[in-house]
Amino acid sequence: MSDPSLQNIIPENDQTQARREHLEALRRLVGNVYPNKFERSRVTENASGEDTITSIVETFKKFEPHVADGERPSAEALESANATLNKIRIRIAGRIAAPPRVMGKAAFVHLSDGTQRLQIYVRRQDVAGVSNDAQGAEVNGWDLFGLLDHGDFIGVEGYLFVTRTGELSLHVEKLQFLAKALLPMPDKMHGINDPEIRQRQRYADLIAGSLKLEREENDLTPREVFELRSKVVREIRRFLDEHGYIEVETPMLTPLATGAAAKPFKTHHNALDIDLYARIAPELYLKRLVVGGFEKVFELNRNFRNEGISTKHNPEFTMLEFYMAYADVNQMMDFAEKLLRSVVYTTLGHTHVRYGEHNIDFSQPFQRMTMKEAIARYGNRQVKQNEAADVVVELFEEFAEPYLIQPTFITDFPKPISPLSKASPTDPSVAERFEFFVGALETANGFSELNDPEEQYQRFKDQVQQREGGDEEAVW
Repeated sequence: MSDPSLQNIIPENDQTQARREHLEALRRLVGNVYPNKFERSRVTENASGEDTITSIVETFKKFEPHVADGERPSAEALESANATLNKIRIRIAGRIAAPPRVMGKAAFVHLSDGTQRLQIYVRRQDVAGVSNDAQGAEVNGWDLFGLLDHGDFIGVEGYLFVTRTGELSLHVEKLQFLAKALLPMPDKMHGINDPEIRQRQRYADLIAGSLKLEREENDLTPREVFELRSKVVREIRRFLDEHGYIEVETPMLTPLATGAAAKPFKTHHNALDIDLYARIAPELYLKRLVVGGFEKVFELNRNFRNEGISTKHNPEFTMLEFYMAYADVNQMMDFAEKLLRSVVYTTLGHTHVRYGEHNIDFSQPFQRMTMKEAIARYGNRQVKQNEAADVVVELFEEFAEPYLIQPTFITDFPKPISPLSKASPTDPSVAERFEFFVGALETANGFSELNDPEEQYQRFKDQVQQREGGDEEAVW
């Protein structure tokens, strides 16, 4: 078994060598180069309880004098702002967001917390370094500053002021080293362009996004995407809870891969000596809870499907699944529409979403059409009454799906491809099922649940025959 050295993990080049040398010099200067903690001040009011760079900027940026582009603030405006700011002492920590600009015996550099930046001013005669030993003895602060690299984490203490150009800044009086970046930072102008790196090394993408200076209009940073997703999940939970739903957790390893038409991942439980499957859907477990007496139940769950990878499919994904007793497919569509509109409005503050070149409007009533109607509208084709189910689906995917940009419910699916759905009371050949499309992507699936045990048993038998005939995605 090979033992990879640090040199194999961190490439050997001029930049990484210089950073290692700085790290060793810092170790001699401050002792522990990875201290356990750094206590920040509590001047601003924010959720974390301690001052962050973002909270400082949001609270005190109002003191920056307002001037026209290309002009500098007057001496009177600077004096007025600094009369207040100089009394405010703070302790903050962050990542060095750009190489320091050293001007003789002083330097400017920006610190970032991943969201906002704050400029700090370090002057040789004013700054004292802090040792990371137990006593926190004083060391040469200017020497410490000279060993810092772009990407390092530092803690600073001092007072606020605005510079002659009118920028909110921190005059550093104490400087503490917190962590070394042994690898160079991504390009601050363009970020990371390689999609493989962006997807596989999310931490690098997050760093690059926080350092990137050039951004296209309406372009979200990776961090903003994470934060937006968190808001979406929080609003989904709030909305469902407000409407009487109970959140539950169901098994992720199951003896049978049930609840959806998908190829499962298979594993083996050593202690029980049985094969298990990673969950492809929580459907049957949630239905059992409805049988047990829960009228409204939901789960935000991770699912695993051993299939292809594309912009529309990922082998591991998060899905919302919810059930309502005594309701049919039409009531579920009404509820889903209200849920989606609420999530969009609460998360964004409005109901219009920019997706690629499309402006998607969630404020208007969602379109509703049958699968055959969609084929006729967008493909100019009439589907025969007795057309095979798989042919109908193929025609829909080819001629209609690419045009479903605005929020749309597609209904009346062929019954053979919907083994868990009740048949329509007006047309037994179709299932009471819908799929929701937006941006030409299927994003939701719902139906009137089949609860006739004899009919369900017969449909499961049909699915078993399909699987035995080679259809690995048949429900079983």
